[in-house]
Formats: sequence, structure tokens, C-alpha cells
Amino acid sequence: MASGRDERQPWRLGRLRLLPPLLPPLLLLLLLLKSSAQAAHIKKAEATTTTVAGSEAAEGQFDHYYHEAALGEALEAAAAAGPPGLARLFSIGSSVEGRPLWVLRLTAGLGPPPTAAAAAGLDAAGPLLPGRPQVKLVGNMHGDETVSRQVLVYLARELASGYRRGDPRLVRLLNTTDVYLLPSLNPDGFERAREGDCGLGDSGPPGTSGRDNSRGRDLNRSFPDQFSTGEPPSLDEVPEVRALIDWIRRNKFVLSGNLHGGSVVASYPFDDSPEHKATGTYSKTSDDEVFRYLARAYASNHPIMKTGEPHCPGDEDETFKDGITNGAHWYDVEGGMQDYNYVWANCFEITLELTCCKYPPASQLRQEWENNRESLITLIEKVHIGIKGFVKDSVTGSGLENATISVAGINHNITTGRFGDFHRLLVPGIYNLTAVSTGYMPLTIINIMVKEGPATEMDFSLRPTVISVVPESTGTVATPGTVAVPNVPSGTSSSHQPIQPKDFHHHHFPDMEIFLRRFANEYPHITRLYSLGKSVESRELYVMEISDNPGVHEPGEPEFKYIGNMHGNEVVGRELLLNLIEYLCKNFGPDPEVTDLVRSTRIHLMPSMNPDGYEKAQEGDSISVIGRNNSNNFDLNRNFPDQFVSITDPTQPETIAVMSWVKSYPFVLSANLHGGSLVVNYPFDDDEQGVATYSKSPDDAVFQQIALSYSKENHQMFQGRPCKDMYPNEYFPHGITNGASWYNVPGGMQDWNYLQTNCFEVTIELGCVKYPFENELPKYWEQNRRSLIQFMKQVHQGVKGFVLDGTDGRGILNATLSVAEINHPVTTYKAGDYWRLLVPGTYKITASARGYNPVTKNVTVRSEGATQVNFTLVRSSTDANRESKKGKGASTSTDDASDPTSKEFEALIKHLSAENGLEGFMLSSSSDLALYRYHSYKDLSEFLRGLVMNYPHITNLTTLGQSAEYRHIWSLEISNKPNISEPEEPKIRFVAGIHGNAPVGTELLLALAEFLCLNYKKNPVVTQLVDRTRIVIVPSLNPDGRERAQEKDCTSKAGQANARGKDLDTDFTSNVSQPETKAIIENLIQKQDFSLSIALDGGSVLVTYPYDKPVQTVENKETLKHLASLYANNHPSMHMGQPSCPNKSDENIPGGVMRGAEWHSHLGSMKDYSVTYGHCPEITVYTSCCLFPSAAQLPALWAENKKSLLSMLVEVHKGVHGLVKDKTGKPISKAVIVLNEGIKVHTKEGGYFHVLLAPGVHNINAIADGYQQQHSQVFVHHDAASSVLIVFDTDDRIFGLPRELVVTVSGATMSALVLTACIIWCICSIKSNRHKDGFHRLRQRHDEYEDEIRMMSAGSKKSLLSHEFQDETDTEEETLYSSKH
Repeated sequence: MASGRDERQPWRLGRLRLLPPLLPPLLLLLLLLKSSAQAAHIKKAEATTTTVAGSEAAEGQFDHYYHEAALGEALEAAAAAGPPGLARLFSIGSSVEGRPLWVLRLTAGLGPPPTAAAAAGLDAAGPLLPGRPQVKLVGNMHGDETVSRQVLVYLARELASGYRRGDPRLVRLLNTTDVYLLPSLNPDGFERAREGDCGLGDSGPPGTSGRDNSRGRDLNRSFPDQFSTGEPPSLDEVPEVRALIDWIRRNKFVLSGNLHGGSVVASYPFDDSPEHKATGTYSKTSDDEVFRYLARAYASNHPIMKTGEPHCPGDEDETFKDGITNGAHWYDVEGGMQDYNYVWANCFEITLELTCCKYPPASQLRQEWENNRESLITLIEKVHIGIKGFVKDSVTGSGLENATISVAGINHNITTGRFGDFHRLLVPGIYNLTAVSTGYMPLTIINIMVKEGPATEMDFSLRPTVISVVPESTGTVATPGTVAVPNVPSGTSSSHQPIQPKDFHHHHFPDMEIFLRRFANEYPHITRLYSLGKSVESRELYVMEISDNPGVHEPGEPEFKYIGNMHGNEVVGRELLLNLIEYLCKNFGPDPEVTDLVRSTRIHLMPSMNPDGYEKAQEGDSISVIGRNNSNNFDLNRNFPDQFVSITDPTQPETIAVMSWVKSYPFVLSANLHGGSLVVNYPFDDDEQGVATYSKSPDDAVFQQIALSYSKENHQMFQGRPCKDMYPNEYFPHGITNGASWYNVPGGMQDWNYLQTNCFEVTIELGCVKYPFENELPKYWEQNRRSLIQFMKQVHQGVKGFVLDGTDGRGILNATLSVAEINHPVTTYKAGDYWRLLVPGTYKITASARGYNPVTKNVTVRSEGATQVNFTLVRSSTDANRESKKGKGASTSTDDASDPTSKEFEALIKHLSAENGLEGFMLSSSSDLALYRYHSYKDLSEFLRGLVMNYPHITNLTTLGQSAEYRHIWSLEISNKPNISEPEEPKIRFVAGIHGNAPVGTELLLALAEFLCLNYKKNPVVTQLVDRTRIVIVPSLNPDGRERAQEKDCTSKAGQANARGKDLDTDFTSNVSQPETKAIIENLIQKQDFSLSIALDGGSVLVTYPYDKPVQTVENKETLKHLASLYANNHPSMHMGQPSCPNKSDENIPGGVMRGAEWHSHLGSMKDYSVTYGHCPEITVYTSCCLFPSAAQLPALWAENKKSLLSMLVEVHKGVHGLVKDKTGKPISKAVIVLNEGIKVHTKEGGYFHVLLAPGVHNINAIADGYQQQHSQVFVHHDAASSVLIVFDTDDRIFGLPRELVVTVSGATMSALVLTACIIWCICSIKSNRHKDGFHRLRQRHDEYEDEIRMMSAGSKKSLLSHEFQDETDTEEETLYSSKH
């Protein structure tokens, strides 16, 4: 609590302002004189107890305040006053201005101080000690309230020096108590404050007093508050508060004191009330007696406080009986630290006002220390009252962390620490305690006597159940059929009277958990208890399934849910659902109505969606908001995605768990049970304008019908005037209303159900009083029991049936059912089954699915029972495929009917893909694995050799290469024919340890290998999987880095890279540089014979799929995301999308799956290389937030990942299996198979290929040299492989033209060429003869010409020559030839 008169009521401040100007200095003088006078009243007997107070302190330490670095130095000096191993100085964070928030820890047995690296991290405080309760004292929260800052330093020195000198009391205290002293939470404010400022009035401009932090925030108004009227300041504005909250969450403090100034009194919770009345309201906690005891223990040892009359200037008449007060009764403080400690942690904190003057002169410090010394030590000693002990596993004897300890009659639970230890503060009396832990049977010990003095010791030994949540049954799935459901009218007479519930009382979480386990245990044939996850405070979000075949979705059977207690203080729904569980269980068999309902419906009942809020709510509450929100102070019914409004609040764990749940089951109908009125409210809950107006959904008529089915069975609700005294003008005709017409609710759950899933949901307000008294609960059951049953029956109205594949008769998953003129389609579930709620009438319904021709039918819906209508769809590619087969080779789907073992294996894969198939398999398999330590490189090598020696027929160990430091990179193959090529079998690889500092994956793969070997020939499922799969396990890709990493280093990068400092997940490029990377690429990836690869890493809890590099589009994204989602959905928490890793607590990953580049973008990753060059899809699984968690966590991590790893072995047998051959039957290897115009794979030896694809229709192009290209489509099922036979014809096209045309044209061309050649030859022959004759004549003429020249003496040679040529040339051709010559 922050006292400080500047924060008190206005009338008090006003009273001070009326004083004459000269009085404030006089009042200060009076205060100083009065303090001295008060000190003089200390009795000698009291003084005797403090004769050594300060005697061990160095002289001169009381004459000044510690500023800046002097505070740290003073704490170091105090630590040095004790023996080694007693003290540890560390900082929990920094202030706004960067000053450290020092904490000095004092307890015996701390050991040597930490290394420099550890001193800077979370381990700076040192290890926790089993059974030693933690106490903290926090001072100087308001910077101008300074005495606490000094007194805590003096206390530190006193404890340390007293332990060294052997003071029996202090030695005993520090040997049994873990003490933490934080002298200044607001060091920035302290530096602004002024010595001598007593805070009596306005003494300076706002913000100069030092009270607030450097951003003007009051730290004691900045914590989450259960009665909050608004949002607290952002923690970014108050880093001091953030640091303190984080510190509290990392520890299990039992007791705390918050030291202030401004009065002299001990104040205890609660600090505020729901009404927030300024003063005078006693706001009582469930542990009011304990708080009064603690406050009185401090006050009774303080010479001034115990008088109850501090006589502070300005408040001289203020008195406090026994020197203590309830916080809210004194004055209302919203957002205070002491309430946060009690409501949100294990810690009981009181606020101690030490002095009237906030910042008295240093000369008074010695007196203030003497006044408070005995009180401080006494308060610390009080941590040892009540009951203490351990909660342990009865089998192993190990402590159980976070087990819940509840005290009968006290509505406040605590949880155990890291070692299973607990300390429950209680005043003397007799108590009944219950210890509850998930996975264990609760244990109650009664009549535990608590006496004055040391705590009563009481240990709990809890017996583990077989499994924490009852497994889903593996019973035979029923075949589709029609179930007649009688709709018994209200008031129908029957000789049989159903058995009514008898358990009418408010069930706090431990009680509710015991109740649920009891009925799950007593009625195992019709119940299954499971959890959706955990609340903010780690309470299980339980659901009870009631069905004649629990754990199994029976095709054709609709699923229904009720959700209660979404608002923690609206409790009637919670109790009604527990009553309903009892009613259905006890009446199944004897009562025909209940028996028919349970046999025809799979019912899921969630009593409490907000168990944390419930624990804060108060019986008798009608209108308050105490406990309404979850522990993060968010309204869960404003936390869902909305169609009209963008919801900016972070999605809460409870919301995420419910959304994941609703998307995992084929819910048809639901109701959300609330309180505060009496009406059934139906969608929509809000509208685009955000005003109260009728917001009509497409199925408004259906919603009115199902709403009326509930209200008409509740007489008071049906009247329509529910809460006349509270809301006299409120009227709901027939007890129903449209949500937005009543008032706008953005972010509501019912609208999200309708818009995002197949589920129709309404909200039912069950009564005007939110938290009625216990004796009224039978009345609520009587008013609502018929309504609850009749509403469930509405799930059997409308239309139901199956959408089937016309080729093979299988159900089609995610086919769409559309109703003409109603814009709200629904989709089919795994077996092709669907349900569509409709009011009576005639409808035109169309069934459609990707790759199929749609079918439309006219359907008449009657008022009694659902009309069954099945749709058979024909694949849209059938005719085209039939034409492609005529005379051109074929591309057809085939089934190997001749191989009964293949049929048997197909049936196994289908069974394992069913809703509960893997759970049944795991329960039937041996899993006695010794996961208690990590394997070094040497241990790993010996382990692998040991597997090969013991299981030589199914294992083969090879080395892919060596690391930079020459360690082997081992590869273990598990197969029925290891090291023998079996191209027809799919090949899968598991790789871990690419980052040496994340070795969890290595251990999981070793466990997987041992699990498969242990169960081979013992478990039929494992045997068949090993016989038909080639499994390659590479447990450690970076053995050098692994040797450098250290256990429990959750964030350290030591060992992440290889010995050369290279992150191997950035080296998968064309310029590979590292030997480890080269070994994987050459010996695994480039073989191109793997169908699937799974890489295991650490640092979060999610799955990423390619690509890690930033790309605009991702080829085959649908398939890659499908594979990643499959792993995440088989993990108990990954699919919820909230890893909740330290420093990333608000991280939200939808479905636990993300593209690599959207999470941590980088180049050169292994999975990108695998997809691009290895033609193999690869996903990366991040197994834990901590990179290198303690070995003690390995069993839990194996349990979390086992199902997901095994699901990959099943999934690799799906997709498309193909064989490529020519017409003669000769297999064609190295053919290229192109899927969806993007993905490429090559056929292996024998013509086999295998590729994984998401369920749906896919295009196939097959290409091979010398053959015609083949085109086809294939439909991929979610639970079986599709077999494809591709038969090639020899390619009869040349240059894209028919072979016959090309041959004819070629023949004709050749004939023409031959004929042309003959003609040319003949012509050339003739010409050749004529040319010979011309040459002869030319030579003869030339000789005559020369004789004539000699004989003639006159005449022109030219004329003669011309004459001769003109006269003798016979043709133009001869003349031409002669001229050329």
C-alpha cells in the first residue's frame, strides 16, 4: 500500500491547505520534537531486547543516506560482514533511468559466488534450497519514502554480522529461512526526493517529490488488480514493476513486507474493494485471520506502532486499533503490490508504514532502526507458522512441483515449489488439507493441528494414475447408419423416475477435480476425462466426454458441447454441468431418455473455462466483476476474433485452448452458460455499427428454434421478465433475445463458433445472481434440468448424412454442404459425415468438393428427428481420363487386389489415422526407456553400436562422414532388410543436432530408435511399420558443437555452431564449406530417394515448413503445411500456438505451425536444400523453449513428442505411390513426375515413385525420353495412399507431328530429291560433251589465227579477232563460256 498524504482523500489535503503560511515550518519542528518524545517512551524492557541493535554496525553509518552507487557498496559491505556462502548480491532489473534494482539474498549454504557470466543472468541469485521458505522485504517503492531504504541495509548488516558472531536466534533464522532484501524499488524517485520533505503538503511542482518513477507512474498503482476499473499502466511504463513481477513468478515467496512511510501502522489486504469507496470498506481476504496475525506481530514489537496512535501532523486524531488496519478500510488503493502478491502468487504480503515523516533528516535514522529492528526480525520468523512439508510421487519419491495445496473452508490455494515443498501460513487451529497434482490421485489429510510456534510438518505422498488423462478408447467404429432419437415432450409421464443428483455445493478447483476423476473412474464405459490445456495459473481445463463409445467419433453421430464458467464469478453453469454429469452417468441404462441420448450423441461437458477467475470470486455476488476475467485480467468473452471489430487484446491461453478444441471436433451444437440474467441469447452478438440493434445471422430461424427449446422448459425464463428487482424494465419475449439487440458484445465466443466452424452456439444466462449461496443450488438444477436435456436433443434436428466418392465409396473429407438462400455452408468430417441444423421446410441442398462434380437435391425437413440424405459425387476428371486411355497408353489408379498383406497394411494405416488410432497403439507398446541423462559423443556411439549388436537383423550403422574435429556423423537405418535397396518402400529420415546446443532432438531420436527395436516382433504395428518402411536416423549432425554445449543452458549459443564457428543451418548452399554439411548433402539429400524428412531443433515449441529463405510463393505449400500441422496436432500443447517461452510469453503461433521465413528468416537451411535439390519435403520441429534443458525433463519431452514422431511413420505411407512402365511391362526409371505443375520427383530403380501430398485432387504429368507424355489426376485421401500405375506408349510424334505424316512426307521428299538428281545428272552429261567439242574448235582456230597474224602486215588484231568470234560462234551459250575462259 502506498500511504503518502498526497494520495489520500481530497478532504485531507484540503485541510492542510487551510493552515496559515507560517504553520508548515512549525509543524515540521513539532514533528521532529514529537519523534524524539515518542522514542523516549520506550520501556527499559523493550530497550533491553535491542541493546545490540547496531552495536555490530560500523559507527558513522547512521548519519547519512545512501545515494547512487553508495547503496550497492553498502550492500556489498553488509554481505562481507557475514561468513562466506551466506550472502548473494544481484539485481532483478533496472529502473527507467538504468539504476540497478539491488537484492541481497541471505541464507546459509549458498556456496561460492557465481562466475561473471552467471552473475549477469537469472542464476545470479543462486540455487533454491529444498524446504527453506522464501521471505522478501521491499523498500523505497515510493522514492520519497526513504527510511525503508536505509533500514533494510541496516537489517542486512545485522543479520550477516549476527550470523558470523554466532547469535543463536539469527543463526537459526538464516539456517532455516531464505531472506531477500530489496532496499529500493524506485531509485530514480529517491534521487529526486529531498531530505527533510515529510510530505505534508504541496511543496513543489508535480513529479518533483520523487514519489513516482521517472515516467510519472506510481509504482503502487501499477500492478494488475482483481477489482480493476480500468487497464493498469503498460509495464513498459513501469520497468520496475515488470522486474518485480518477473522476479515473483520465478520464485515461490511465502511471506513479504512492503515498507513505506507517511504513517506508523501495519496494513493488510485487500487494499481495495469492488465498490472502490474512498474509505471505510473492510475488504476481507479468505486469510483475514492470518494477515491480522502477521500485521499484529510487526506492530506489537514497534514501540510507536503498537500504541495505535501515530499522531502524524495533519492526522493527529487518526488511530489504528493494535496498530494494524485493513488496507481498503483505511483508504482504497487500486493496483497495489500487496494484493498482487496474494491474488496472483503464493505470497502473503503486508504493508508497513514506518514513519510519519517520509524523508526525515539522517540524524533520525539510528532511532528508526532501533524502532523497527525487532519487528523486522519477528516478521521474518513468522514464515515458519502454519503447516509445511513436501508433496511427492509415491512411486519414485521425487517432489511434485506446482501441486495444489487447498485448505478446507479457506478459498485460497497455494502451489508447491521446485522440490515439491510447501509452506502454508495458518493461525493456530485444526485444518483439513488436500494435495492435488495432474496425473495423480488427490490426497486429503484431516484434523491437522496447528499450534503457536513452528509449523506442523505434514508430507503428502500422491499415487500416480496410469495416465494423467483417460485415453481415448480404441473400440470398433460403427458403420454409418440412422439413429432414431425420441424427443420426449416436457411432462411426459413415465413409471420410471430418473435418479437426481445429490452433490449440491460449490466446487473449488480441487473439489471439482476430485469429482470429475471420481465419475471417470466409476463410469469408465461411458466417460472420458481429458484436458484442453492449462489456464494462466496452470489449472487444467477439464472436459468430461459422455458417450457409449468414449474416445471415438462414430461416423454419423453428432457431437455436442456445453461450456460453463467462462466468467469466473458466474458459477451456476459450472455447478449445473457437474450435476448433469452425475445425472447422465447414474441414469444411463435405467432411464430410456438418457440412454438413448448418450447412445446417439457424443457429449462434451466443460464445467469451467475460467478456473482461475472462479477461485477469486465470492459467494453471494450479484453484480460485481470480482473474478469475472482470467488471471491476466482479460474478459474471455471479448477475446475471440470478431467479424466486425478487430480484437487487439492478446489471445489468452484459455481462448486458444477452446478454439483449438472446437476446430478439432465436429461439433454441431453448443451452449455457453453464463449468469447475471435469465435468457437465451443467440447470434449475432454485435453489429457493424456497434450499437444495440437486431443483428440477424443467416440461420436466424434455426437459432430462435433452438433457443426456444431451452427457454420453454424453464418456466421463469419463458415469462421473459427475469430480474424485476435489478432490471425492472427488461423484457425478453419467450425468454430469448438476439445478442446485439440486447447489447453489443464484440469478440464473443458464440459468434466465433458459428462463423469459423460448423457449430451453432447460443449463450444461456442462468440467473440474476452470479454466485448464489450454496443452499440455492438445488433450485437451479430443478429449474434447468429439463432445459439442459431438451437443448441437447436439438442436435438431432435438420439434415444429416454422408458425402461419398463415387469411385471407391469412401467418405470425402471437407466436402461442402450449401443450402440455397442460406449463406452458411457446413463441411464434412473425416468419414464424409455431416450435420446441418434446419427448421422444418423444403430445401435445395448442394454437396460439392474439390475435384468432383457437385450434386444438388431437394430435401424435406420434418419436425421430428433429422432427415438422412447421402450424396455420391463423381470425380470431375473421370471422363477426361477415360478418353486419354483410348489407344494412347494409360494413366490409371490401381489397387493391388492380389496382395492380401498390402490390403492388411492399408487397413492398419487407416486405423492409425483414425481419431484415436495412435493412442491405442502407444498404450499397447512397450515404452520402458531409460531417459535419465544426455549422451555425449562417446556414449552416443556406444549406444548406436549396442543397438546394432542386439538387433542386427533390422539395423545397419554407417558413417556419412566426419566432423571438423573428425567425429563420425552416424546414420542408423532401421528396416527389415537394412542396407538393401527396396525402391518400392517409402524412405523417411530423422535428423537432429544441427545445432549442438539443442540436443533434445538427439535424445528423442535415440529413444525412437530404441522404441522401434524393442517393439519389433513384439508389437504388430511396429513390426509392420519397420517391415514396410526404410527409416534413417541421423541423431547428431554437429557432434563437435554438442561437446561444447552445457546442460541447463537454455539460451546460450555455446555449441550452436560447429568447431569452425559455422552455423550449419546456413551452409546448405551450392558453395558448401563444412564437412558435416557436405556429408549430409552427398550421402543423403542428393540421393533423392527420401519421401519425408523431419529435423529436430530447440528454442521454442512449434513446427516450421519451407522456406527459411524469404520467397514470394511457396510451391506445394498446402502439403508442407499439412505435414507440419500433423506433427503439431499430435503434440499435447504445440498445436495451441503458445510456446510461452521466457521473454516471449506473448508469442502466438496459430496452430503451432509457421513458414520458416516468417519465424526466423535465413539462407542456406537444410530444409530449403532438401526441398529444392533433394525433392523431399522437410519440416523442422522445435521441441522445447530451453535449448538444453535438464535431463530430468527428457521423459516428459519424449512423452510429448512420441505420438508426433510415430505419426510421421504413418504419414509417410500416404500420398501417392506410383509405378511407371511401358506397354511391354518394362519399368522406366529416371522418369520425371511433375505434380501440380511444380513439384518434381524421379522414378527409382524398378520405376517406383512416391510423393506426399495434402488430401485432395492433384494433377500428374509423367515425362520420359522416347515416350509420350502422360497426364492424369489423382485423389489423395487423408487416411490412405493412392496407388497410380502409369503406362507409357512409345513416342510416335516427330517434331510434334504424327509419325505417319512425317514418314510419308519424308518418302515423297526423298523420291523428289532422287528424281531431281537424275535430271541434273543428265543435263550435266550433255553439257559436258558439248563443252569438249568447243574447246577443240577453239584451239584449232587459235592456231590459224596466229599463222594469219604472221602473214598479214596490216589490219587490226582486234577487228580480226572480233570478226572471227562473231562469225564462228554458234550459240550464245558457247560465247558465254568462251568469255569466262
